[in-house]
Amino acid sequence: MKQKMTPSEALVETLVAEKVDTVFGIVGSAYMDALDLFPAAGIRFVPVAHEQAACHAADGLARVTGRPQACIGQNGPGIANFVSAMTAAYWAHSPVVAITPETGSLGIGTGGFQELDQMAMFQRQTVYQVRVNRPERMAELTRRAFYMAKNFSGPTQLNIPRDYFYGLCEDDIYATPMINRGPGDLEALEQAARLLADAKRPVILAGGGVSQADALAEVQALAEYLTAPVVNSYLHNDTFPAGHPLAVGPIGYCGSKAAMRTIAEADVVLALGSRLGPFGTLPQYDMNYWPEKARIIQVDVNVAALGLSKRVDVASCGDVKTFSAQLLRQLRAVTPDRGQDAARLKEIAAAKAAWEEELAGWSSSTNALMHPRRFLAELAKAIPAGSIIATDIGNNSSMCNAYFKFSGARQHISALSWGNCGFAYGAAMGAKIGCPDTPVFAFQGDGAYGISGIQEVMTAVREKIPVIAIVANNLEWGAEKKNQIDYYDNRFVGANLRENPDYAKLAEDMGAKGYRLTDYKEVGDVVRDAVASGQPCVINAMIQGGAEVLAEPFRRDALKMPVRYLEKYKHLNG
Repeated sequence: MKQKMTPSEALVETLVAEKVDTVFGIVGSAYMDALDLFPAAGIRFVPVAHEQAACHAADGLARVTGRPQACIGQNGPGIANFVSAMTAAYWAHSPVVAITPETGSLGIGTGGFQELDQMAMFQRQTVYQVRVNRPERMAELTRRAFYMAKNFSGPTQLNIPRDYFYGLCEDDIYATPMINRGPGDLEALEQAARLLADAKRPVILAGGGVSQADALAEVQALAEYLTAPVVNSYLHNDTFPAGHPLAVGPIGYCGSKAAMRTIAEADVVLALGSRLGPFGTLPQYDMNYWPEKARIIQVDVNVAALGLSKRVDVASCGDVKTFSAQLLRQLRAVTPDRGQDAARLKEIAAAKAAWEEELAGWSSSTNALMHPRRFLAELAKAIPAGSIIATDIGNNSSMCNAYFKFSGARQHISALSWGNCGFAYGAAMGAKIGCPDTPVFAFQGDGAYGISGIQEVMTAVREKIPVIAIVANNLEWGAEKKNQIDYYDNRFVGANLRENPDYAKLAEDMGAKGYRLTDYKEVGDVVRDAVASGQPCVINAMIQGGAEVLAEPFRRDALKMPVRYLEKYKHLNG
């Protein structure tokens, strides 16, 4: 039933109908009329230190709840600060609704104070964007932004001229539905069942869509029926229980050799909820592990992802949860007497044991200054089971791909293929608000922490969000320094961070709990104390840096040995 209300009331009531109870941003006059209603509506406004963190926090909250979440800011400069974080949400298929107030409708195009074309900025990194063109359409277009975010699994933009928060309208307030796409094409299901029934060495690649669809149980049942090992796609380590006998770990940069060796020998790959992104399948550890001769079955809710990066034999646009369940029924009809393959289980166990032994050897340093791999090994043991870990980008943040293991969905929140430094802390704040009883960690290098973590500790303290930040502090931009080591003869320009402050003391000055960690033997005690404190904490972990400990460059395929022709630069040739 339609009721008389203001556009601000229509916006806020639609947020409530969509079960939004937290909005992240920085206070601004452009939307203050709506902001004034938040407390009475039961919406918590979390004021961050920088708008990028607001968008990352909405992303983190969306990923752990599976529901669209919102961020808002001041028009112009504030909204511009959303751009990088919205791109991260786009590549993570995360339903973030960016509410973007803009210059007043009568001033658009006049170059007024804080005016910017905010639609163009988000055109390539949203699944839907709309400008409210009449105040009376506020509820309708807000609903549409949420509908598209949840059903296209991605971020949307709701752009509102600042004068359109005022006025009078009659609106009907209701929530939008989530459409179940079902298992997809039935012929594709039959083709997939036949391929897998005849496969000798099937492998399941569990992508982010498995976690987003809460499909771990269905994928596990399918894997057990096929005795098929399961590999995680790059930085989606929460898409299959790590402790399961069929789990072989993640592929991609600094991942599991067991996973890469296993998928390299596959005759059929069932890729569930993965776009098979090029960066996540690049050669690693001198292994070109992608099985070029294997038959590929790809299932994804996004039809545009099918066959995009790899040639596939069977493609199905469907929900991986219902597809996996239906595929298992199809397989049981085709091969009703199939039992567990004891020889395959033994082979998988041997591959995992060999990799774990090799990794343990890499992680056994007893140096006084912690080797990063020893630190990661101790950290992985110390973090409580069931914790959520938000990981950033960078050498040490990506090296953790081989160490952090998860038992359930929505536990690994990562920067993924956008790879923007500064992602983890904001995302961890959102995840902690969504899962207040679960320990939540933000793992960053010192470079990435300097971009976002330092100032957002103030947010965590003010808002009582007990996130535990872990700073892998090697006094350098490790990933870029590795490039300068390998390609530029150890000429370091901009890579060293020698004057870092003590992040533990800095955290304490802001009201958080700080730990300076230098001994790997103390990692467990420090993590336990931080979890027990129930406070925002910062663990400043001093670790080794430099050529001896840094992992391989991210992109050997994208770098070449330099050649200098001008006389003044010839001395730089190798």
